Amino acid sequence: MIGLLARILKVLNSETDPRQIAGAVILACLFGLTPLWTLHNLIVLLLVLVLRVNLSIFLIAWGFFTVLAFALDPLFDLLGHAVLTAEPLRSMWAALYATDIGKLSAFNNSVVMGSLCVGLLLAPVLWFATIYLVRNYRVHMLDWVRRKRIYQVISGSRLVTTYQSFRS
Repeated sequence: MIGLLARILKVLNSETDPRQIAGAVILACLFGLTPLWTLHNLIVLLLVLVLRVNLSIFLIAWGFFTVLAFALDPLFDLLGHAVLTAEPLRSMWAALYATDIGKLSAFNNSVVMGSLCVGLLLAPVLWFATIYLVRNYRVHMLDWVRRKRIYQVISGSRLVTTYQSFRS
């Protein structure tokens, strides 16, 4: 837990662009809310590797969104079922599923469809909220956090310094 907090503080206190942090949160949301073994998660993972997003924040946010997904799966199922059975969209889903890519996508699964819809709807909100929160943290709270004893203990702890020596 201390290592996790140290990672978050290190990223927030660094010169990392808030857009890189926001991109990591969005991709982690899409990756974590949906079931793991899907075609679009492979695309998300490739985007994580290709784009300049913060990998530490991606991994932390992925864990958060994965836990959240387990709690919200019944809602994802209801939403996905509603989207998949909507009369105006039925022919599109049938045509998509008739293709090889459509079969690989698992979009016919109501949980996959519902969780992907929620992730895509949350993406713009998470983008602007993350950028806003990181910028405000750096302007208003960074100096205050650095003066606190808990930050000094965490950043100077033996566990963190040992971890950083193995990492480099």
